[in-house]
Amino acid sequence: MTDHAAIDALVDGRHGDPFALLGPHQVDGRRSVRTLQPGALGVDAIDPEGRVLATLTRVHDGGLFAGFVEGNAAYRLRVRWPSAAHDTHDPYAFGMLLGDDDLGRLSDGTHIELFRCLGAHPVTVDGVHGVRFAVWAPNAKRVSVVGDFNSWDGRRHPMRKRVPAGVWELFVPGLLAGARYKYEIWGADGSLTQRADPVALAAELPPATASIVADPEAFRWTDGEWLRKRGALHHAGSPVSIYELHPGSWLRGKDGEELHWDDIGERLIPYVAGMGFSHIELLPISEHPFGGSWGYQPLGQFAPTSRFGTPEAFARFVDRCHEAGVGVIVDWVPAHFPTDIHGLAHFDGTPLYEHADPHEGYHQDWNTLIFNLGRNEVSGFLVASALAWLERFHVDGLRVDAVASMLYRDYSRKHGEWVPNIHGGRENLESIAFLRRVNQLVAERHPDCMTIAEESTAWPGVTRPVGEGGLGFTFKWNMGWMHDSLEYVSRDPIYRRWHHGEMTFSMIYAYSEKYVLPLSHDEVVHGKRSLLGRMPGDEWQRFANLRAYYGFMWGHPGKKLLFTGGEIAQPHEWNHDAQIAWDLLDAPLHLGVQKLVRDLNRFFGATPAMHAWDTDPRGFRWVIGDDAEQSVFAWLRFAEHGRPVLVISNMQPTPRHSFRIGVPEGGRWREAVNTDATEYGGSGVGNEGERHAQDVPAHGFDRSLVLSLPPLATLMFVAD
Repeated sequence: MTDHAAIDALVDGRHGDPFALLGPHQVDGRRSVRTLQPGALGVDAIDPEGRVLATLTRVHDGGLFAGFVEGNAAYRLRVRWPSAAHDTHDPYAFGMLLGDDDLGRLSDGTHIELFRCLGAHPVTVDGVHGVRFAVWAPNAKRVSVVGDFNSWDGRRHPMRKRVPAGVWELFVPGLLAGARYKYEIWGADGSLTQRADPVALAAELPPATASIVADPEAFRWTDGEWLRKRGALHHAGSPVSIYELHPGSWLRGKDGEELHWDDIGERLIPYVAGMGFSHIELLPISEHPFGGSWGYQPLGQFAPTSRFGTPEAFARFVDRCHEAGVGVIVDWVPAHFPTDIHGLAHFDGTPLYEHADPHEGYHQDWNTLIFNLGRNEVSGFLVASALAWLERFHVDGLRVDAVASMLYRDYSRKHGEWVPNIHGGRENLESIAFLRRVNQLVAERHPDCMTIAEESTAWPGVTRPVGEGGLGFTFKWNMGWMHDSLEYVSRDPIYRRWHHGEMTFSMIYAYSEKYVLPLSHDEVVHGKRSLLGRMPGDEWQRFANLRAYYGFMWGHPGKKLLFTGGEIAQPHEWNHDAQIAWDLLDAPLHLGVQKLVRDLNRFFGATPAMHAWDTDPRGFRWVIGDDAEQSVFAWLRFAEHGRPVLVISNMQPTPRHSFRIGVPEGGRWREAVNTDATEYGGSGVGNEGERHAQDVPAHGFDRSLVLSLPPLATLMFVAD
């Protein structure tokens, strides 16, 4: 070895092609073996039985050893350290790991199972067990895998670069699942950083930041029956009622510690099923460094956060949910990522995952970086992440965060702070193409799963199929309904007559998309107060207002979503560092709200008229939509199969007796829900459980009911 510059670069950790120097090489017809072992006293080449084939010579004080090993038989290395000797296979004796097909699909962004290609995977190569590492860093000068197994020394395991894909790979013999690791990257800008694996399948507990080699043993699922039938649970006519929660604050341990998936599931799953919710929605559980982001600043797009246990524990949690008949939706964040130095920012010394121009690549509101979805590899990375949650963990849907911020290039930017698209417009064409691709692939590969957009603008066709020019989401959050209705119920009843349209406007556009009505975590933080805290009046009126509002929401067309704590009328804002105030259930008014939500869910799920035509105009008809003076709303819900339902909301604290209201059918109408019932904490004003229609015309119908409308209450009647 006479290329001293190359040797110096290798020993200093600056050589970009370690396989050119290390491992076995033919020199003058003989096999020369070279290995870099900084700090070692000596190195022997040994045969499989441990016999010494050759003692290698130290050829550089930095720990480079070389020598001739006769023949072509397999060899290992015996490295003699000051305290012990260690036998290992030579990582540089193994050939290429990834096939050209994998690399090609990675480059063009079509490798939808990217987590099987990149990352860390226990494998067996030529009969030798170890871990195969691969990472995309096309502009790096050198990449090494580091961990406890090599004292986090980037000189010991530099990787091979595969061009033109820009993927670095290395097989480390003898390594097992559970090992901690990172990639040490000598960047194009001269930086030297140690990074977590972007495609890691597991990570260590924050604030530690290393990736973990995941256990290769597949989880043994038992949810085959659920998967076979779940398609019937996710279409536009199904009774979807979602319980949104943050796993770390739903319930805590005795000392206030976060619980693991097994402990959470033991209490959460029967609770959700008993409350009649069809699904739980988890705030983002992708690995994230800052707990205060609630998961909305993720770095591990393929790894469930270790805060609540291992990936296997999360899979077990999902399996148990399915066993109990509860679907699982995870919040997924493809819009942006944080700037933490161990993460994706400037990953290989260049803006690799993010846009270079801060006018495109920096989120001013959140101090985060924006994914460059115009780059095939980045778009493919996120597409593969979306599919991985559905396929690896059997989750039933993805709620896609911050879609509005992705659709518009000028989102939250002033004039001159954004870059127009190629046509000079504000639409983000790359994001549009990305979202359509995700939804199209989900529809093709998992038509029984759903995707839900958090989209707060009037972008057309969010839930229209991709083939018809839409974005292809299954559902969209109805942010307009949420803001308008919360404004209304937060007002003192004396002023509501002048804001009647805030409760009726949503029906003007109710069928423009397929909607979920969300009362989400965003509405109970940052000084907005809790839902109960927004209600006006004395204690009784505040609870009555909230109950009436829930009745209005469950009666309104659209799927339902309620954030944890709302079902027990938690009086204070949500705190992610503390559990929900379950002791409130000792108070009858709080317990009454919980009973009401349970009964609303059960009625909603069991009554076709309440959900089957949620997205069909035939399923709704106003009976009273213009009684602003009395703040009374009444409407009918219909389904092709099943009896019609009459919903009436009285949003004033005044009871109204002998109130005549038209109905489409004669006979008995059963009072199925009364939010003023005493069991819910109400005054008990009602209609003795039923009323019979009279042949007296009203509201365009030939028949009518004469009802007592309780104060601040919603009633639901079913025609028998």
